[in-house]
Amino acid sequence: MADQIAAIAAEAGAFAFAKWRTDFKRWEKAPGNPVCEVDLEVNVLIRQRLEALLPDAGWLSEETVDNHDRLACDRLWVVDPIDGTRDYIRGRAGWAVSIALIEQGQPVIGVLDAPAREEVWRAEAGKGATLNGVAIHAGTRTDFPGSRVPTDTLPKVDSDLVAVDKPNSIALRIAMVAADQADLVATLRWGNEWDVAAAVLIAAEAGATVSDALGQKLKFNTPSAQAFGVLATTPGIHAAAVERLGERARALSK
Repeated sequence: MADQIAAIAAEAGAFAFAKWRTDFKRWEKAPGNPVCEVDLEVNVLIRQRLEALLPDAGWLSEETVDNHDRLACDRLWVVDPIDGTRDYIRGRAGWAVSIALIEQGQPVIGVLDAPAREEVWRAEAGKGATLNGVAIHAGTRTDFPGSRVPTDTLPKVDSDLVAVDKPNSIALRIAMVAADQADLVATLRWGNEWDVAAAVLIAAEAGATVSDALGQKLKFNTPSAQAFGVLATTPGIHAAAVERLGERARALSK
C-alpha cells in the first residue's frame, strides 16, 4: 500500500512539476490564501487514483468542499495537492504533494513528494521514516537556546534561536525536523489537518516529538478538520518549547 501511495504522489508531483514556472491561472480564495489551477488539477488526479485504491476510504482535501460523511469512515485520505502554493506560484522550490492515510484518527502512511527539491519523504506507522529511501532520524538536541528553526525572521523574544532556510510548505518544515535539518517547528494558529497529516507521521516515525501548540496529542478526522497549531521538535527540547510558547499559544487560541 505504501509503495502504491508513493507512486501516486510521484505521478502528481511530476504533473505539478511539469507546469511549475509556466503560465497558469492563479487567484486568492481569501486574502493571503493563494490557489492556482494546478492545485485543482492535481487534486482531481490524486482523488481518482486514491479512490480506486481504497474505495471505502473517506476524503479530506484542501481543494475539495468538505463532506462530513468522512467522519463515519474508519479510513480517510487527507491530501494537500500542493502544500506551499505560495512558493509554487512564485517559482520557488518549497512546495510538495502531501498524502496521508488516516486510520482511527491517526496517520498510518504519509508521503511528501517535492520534485523541485528532488525529495521524497515517506513514513509508515511502526516502520520508521525515509528521505529518498534512506532512513532519517530527528536530532538529539537537549538545549533549547541555539535550536534551529525554519523561519524568515525570529521575534526578539526568541533571539536565542537560530533561523535556517524556510520552505513555504509547513509539511516540508516539519519534515526538516525529522531529518535533523531543524530542531523546532511551531505554528501558533488554527491550522488544517491536510497541511500536516503526512508530515506529522514522518516526524514521529523519525523520533521527533509532535503535538499541537499547547503540547497536546494531535487528532485527525475531527469535525472541524483543524487543530490549534503544531509543534514538532527534537525530543529533548519539546517540554522547553511548550513552556516557551505556552503563554503565547494560550492567548492566541481563545
